[in-house]
Amino acid sequence: MPNWNCFFTIAGLFVTALISTADADPMVLVSVPDQRLVLMENGLQVAQFPVSTSKFGLGDQPRSFATPLGLMAVAAKIGDRLPLGAVLKNRRPTGEILKPDAPGRDPIVTRILHLRGLESGTAGAFGRGIYIHGTAEERTIGHPASFGCIRMRSRDIIRLFDAVAVGTKIEVVNAPISRVFRQFAAN
Repeated sequence: MPNWNCFFTIAGLFVTALISTADADPMVLVSVPDQRLVLMENGLQVAQFPVSTSKFGLGDQPRSFATPLGLMAVAAKIGDRLPLGAVLKNRRPTGEILKPDAPGRDPIVTRILHLRGLESGTAGAFGRGIYIHGTAEERTIGHPASFGCIRMRSRDIIRLFDAVAVGTKIEVVNAPISRVFRQFAAN
């Protein structure tokens, strides 16, 4: 049975953030149950992408490998103009380029959006190295498979990277996108 009080609290936070930024920068919504990321501009959905959140669940505890739930912002953009599949280690390009689903490898590729938490439930995100990033394991997209980050296909992370700026708000919710939008429409 879903925890509706928690859902409406989260949805309310997202709706409040959407209303306050409706004419400002883009905002990103990540739905854990849907394994989808929605890019919003001026209060309207402009793009939607499949993602992978953590296979270890939700949370912000150190060494938990969980995806933080709640409000964050883009703290840094790393990898501008790198080629598709460029491997990044310690937020620096290694010079290696991988094709999607290269066997036996699971590095961060193409681009990184380093996230900073904006509330108590996401406070450890920056120090834990929580990113939205490209993955070489594109076959896992759409299923929880990460070690805390939000993974995207290389072509999708490039589109998102180019659409957002440092400071863009990211809301990770444990609710289906359709329910969040219904709540938004009701207000």
